[in-house]
Amino acid sequence: MTVVMTWDGKDIKGVVNPGPDSASTLVTVDVSSWNVRFEADMKDASGKMVHVSADGRLEDLGNYHRTISGTWRQGSTNGTFKLTRE
Repeated sequence: MTVVMTWDGKDIKGVVNPGPDSASTLVTVDVSSWNVRFEADMKDASGKMVHVSADGRLEDLGNYHRTISGTWRQGSTNGTFKLTRE
């Protein structure tokens, strides 16, 4: 999965899996705790739309390859994730 986030000095915008199957993503960050939330409506493997959400924490802020780790939910499925800046 590829997540592209941009910050314009005021708002964060995100796209999951850029390209023909991309999904615009609502991204919020609580800068007091560095908790991050993503929400998007995406197609699953069968082509059905499903709501996806993820809650994580931005870690190792000073490192170029900082990470966001946490939990995600896609419909009735959930798990953990770790995103690393490349």
